Amino acid sequence: MLVCWSVPWQGSRGFVRIFKNKAFTRFADKAGIGDSALCRAVGDADRGLIAADLGGGVIQQRIARPGRGKSGGFRTLIVFKARTRAFFVYGFAKNEVDNIGRDELVALRKLVGELLAYDDETLAQVLPSGTLVEVDCGKKTIP
Repeated sequence: MLVCWSVPWQGSRGFVRIFKNKAFTRFADKAGIGDSALCRAVGDADRGLIAADLGGGVIQQRIARPGRGKSGGFRTLIVFKARTRAFFVYGFAKNEVDNIGRDELVALRKLVGELLAYDDETLAQVLPSGTLVEVDCGKKTIP
C-alpha cells in the first residue's frame, strides 16, 4: 500500500512530483479523469507496473473509464523518471486511436530531455503560466 500525503506523491521509494500539461488537462477534464486516477497510474509505474515502456523516458499507462475497466479505457503517455517526476503529456481513448506514430514518439522523446531537466526553480516559474499544472494527490491511500 502506498500513501499520497499531498503533492508531491509519496511512494514507497520517495517523492514523485506529478504534472500534466495544458492539452492533457483538457483531455482529462473532458474524459472525466480525476487527479486520483493519475496518482494511481504514477503509483503503479513507480512500483514497476508499467503498461508499455516506449523508451527514452516515455511510458504508457492505462486508466479506466469512470465506472468501467481499463480494457476499454484510456491510454496516457507519461514522461517518467522513477521516484522523481511524472508529466502527463498525451491521452486518448483506445477506441479512437490505435497507437501513436513513430514521428509522435520521436517528438515525445525530445520533450523528455526538456521536461526532466526542469529543476524546482524552473517549475516554480512555469506553473503560474498554466503550461503545466501540478497534480494534487491529496491525503489518500493508493493501493
